[in-house]
This record gives sequence, structure tokens and C-alpha cells, in this order.
Amino acid sequence: MPADTRRSARPAPRTRSRLALAVVAVLTSAAFITLPSAAAQPDAPVVRHLTGTLSDGAAWVADVPGDWNGTLLVFSHGFGALVAINAPSEAVRTALLAKGYAMAGSSYDPNGSMWALNSAERDQFATIDAVAAKIGKPARTLAVGSSMGGLVNAQLARDGGGRIDGALGHCGLVAGANDLENYQLDAEYTIARLLLPAQDVKLVRFGTAAEAAATAGLLTKAVTAGQATPQGRARIALAAAFLNLPAWAPGKDRPAPTDWAGQQEQQYAWFAQGILSFVEGGRYAIEQSVGGNNSWNRGVDYAGLLAASPHAPQVRALYRAAGLDLRADLRTLTAGATVTADPAAVRTARRTSSAGQGLEVPLLNMHTTADNLVPVEQENRFATRVRASGDGALLRQAYVERQGHCAFTTAETIAALHALEHRVETGRWDDVATPAALQKSATALGLDGAAYVPYRPANLSVGRDTPAHPARH
Repeated sequence: MPADTRRSARPAPRTRSRLALAVVAVLTSAAFITLPSAAAQPDAPVVRHLTGTLSDGAAWVADVPGDWNGTLLVFSHGFGALVAINAPSEAVRTALLAKGYAMAGSSYDPNGSMWALNSAERDQFATIDAVAAKIGKPARTLAVGSSMGGLVNAQLARDGGGRIDGALGHCGLVAGANDLENYQLDAEYTIARLLLPAQDVKLVRFGTAAEAAATAGLLTKAVTAGQATPQGRARIALAAAFLNLPAWAPGKDRPAPTDWAGQQEQQYAWFAQGILSFVEGGRYAIEQSVGGNNSWNRGVDYAGLLAASPHAPQVRALYRAAGLDLRADLRTLTAGATVTADPAAVRTARRTSSAGQGLEVPLLNMHTTADNLVPVEQENRFATRVRASGDGALLRQAYVERQGHCAFTTAETIAALHALEHRVETGRWDDVATPAALQKSATALGLDGAAYVPYRPANLSVGRDTPAHPARH
């Protein structure tokens, strides 16, 4: 996509609800820190701080150390407040400035939805041009992105030949908006249908943030009440399986492979932290961005969907222990699945909010193995698409054994960046992106530790591909 900074038609500014902003702040704060100047840090290098505004109103910021090494890192931030950020964390920013890297990033168009995929790629390319006009053309430009910004980052890697040299993705939402909304719908629908059977719960086409918040409240209360009984816990586990929710929560030891009750308890811990508020707030923002509902479950076979899930043994065991008929619940879900998509919204999401159709530059993605907001299984879905495009040799994926979304150490991030630089410099990955090599490189930095491990993600539980003409009724 060309670096087009021309003003285009856009929606009027929208008032964000307090709940939407609170959800972003609580659940994704690591990706949206307002970063102070490195000059304020002890022993920091002298840094030139630059700011500017693009033609669509997006702000950009850049920091350039006095001993700039010629490499510009352009950072794509995740879902949340539309402010310009140029690093995934203050610790990473400080460390990389000290190593001579210049860093830049944009807010994306501040007048649209927080799901800013309509402008993000364009604004990031325009930011590169704006910064280069101030500091001179970089010897090398590398893209970095976290969470939703990891999807933007994958788009930059797909379209950025000649403009960027490589890309490093953190916890990227690389399966895209249609897959995201569909598997989240499966989980929301399961909770509503099985735990609130007498209520008509609105699941899609939210007109306001308040409607999304109301649904989040209903579903969260249902899960909280359901956790009190064996039958409720079994059904929560079924919803968690469809949500691709990990069974390992922060601050807890990983449950044993057959500790089904322990796994469910830790999945419930994610729900108790407010994940459904994030899911529903995100759905409202995506529907704003794509112009309607881009998810559907009409025609989904929920028995087949569960059978393909790595959590199926856990669900079956909990249903047996609770004395529930799993087949009956799955038949109920399949028979009652009537949600249909808005065809134009599906097409818009496929055009603006997807990746994996190909790569023009090397891309290294890193992901934690227990990510509650962007399941690690998204990497499997993305890699399959990249290989189908014929560009699998340009992609490497690395995994960190840790709970949480974007929960990387500074050492892990810098080691991955060095591996990407090796690929850009030599034209070969060699073995630099293997778990052992990344772990050795990160540990040698003597910073804050590392936990790279060999890992192969399971298939993403989503159950359908985008139809050519999804019906709406």
C-alpha cells in the first residue's frame, strides 16, 4: 500500500466511555505507556526529540540519539488510546536509545475508531518519510509492533519492500479481525446460550460503547455465578476452549497436563480479571472501523469445533465429572447459532485488518505461550497463510514460556532484534532465530532474563473461513 498521507473522509470524533478507557488501561497498559524523554533518565545519551503531524491528523514522535547508528525503528502500538508511541516499553526504549537506535511511531488517525487499521499502515509509512526528512535517510529501517500493532507490523512486512528492511512482531494479532471476532463470538455465544438460557443477550452490532459494556457485564456475572457449581465450571471451560484461552494464569504454577480442574480454575482467573470487558469493548471498536458486524456463527458445527480444540480432553473430563451431557450442549449451540455477518463489513475487515497474504521483507514474530488476549495459536494460522503465499522462508516465529499478553523482557526483545538484523545483513536466518540461539543471546545481555523455548502452537479454534458472500438476516 503506498505511503498516502492525503486527507480522506473520516467519521466525526467519538466520545469514548469511561469503561472502554479503563479496560484499555487495565488490560493492555504495557502497550500504551506514555514514554518520557530518555534525556530525563540517569546516564541517558543526549537525545533529539522530534514531533510532527501528518495530513490526516495523526501525530508522530521520534527520538534520535546523538550517536545514532543509522538504524530507524518504527513502532506500531496496540489497541487503545490513539497517541504517538515509539517503543513497546520504557525499558526497551531506554536500552535501544543507549545502543544508538533512532525510534519513531505515530498515533494513527485520531478521529476514527481505536481499531485504527484504516489508517495505521499508511501513517506508519508516512512517519518514516517525515522522520527521514528531518534526520536524513536511515541506513536501515526496521518495523516493530505489539498486539494490534503486530498486525500492522505484519502488513508493513507484506507491503514495505523498498521502505523497510525487516520487521519484528510482538504478541501480534496476526490472524486478523475476522478470525478474532469469530472465535470470540463462539465463546460469548456459549456463555450466553448455556449460562443465560432465558435471556436474549446482544452479542453483535453494538450501537454504543454502553451496549458493549452492558453485554460484558451480563456475561461476566454469568461466568462468576457459574464458577460456583461443577456444571457451571464445565460450561465455562467449553467457552474458554472456543476463546482459545490458556490454562495458565499469572502468579500461578502451570497445572499438570491432566489437572483438568486446576486448568479450569486458571482459565476462570482470566475471566475474573475482566477479559470479557476487553472483548466487548474491542468488538464495538472493530464494528465502528469496518462498518458493521464482521462475525457469524450460523452454520457452525460446535461439536466439530470442540473436537479440533486442544482443550477438548479437559472439557470432556469436566462434563463427565459434572454429570452433564456434552453432546446435548453442543447440539443446543449448533441449533441456536443464527448470527450472520454484514457482507460489506467482512470485506472491509479482510481488506484493512488482515495479514499473511505474503511478505516482502523478513519478519520475526515473538509470542508468549500463554497469551490471554491474543492467543499464541494465531501464529499457527498466520504461518499457514504465509507459507501458502510462497513466502515461508522470510518468516520465523519464536516463543517465550510465560503467562500474559506482550509479557516480554527487555533482553528477549533485544535478542530478537539482533536476530532480525543478522537476517537483514546476511540474507540468511542461519540458526539465529532458534530458541537456543535466542536464549543464549538474550542471557548474554545480562539484563532481565529470558525464557525462549521450543514450541509449536496448536491450531486456532475458529471453525470457518471467510465466505465469499456471508448472508445477513
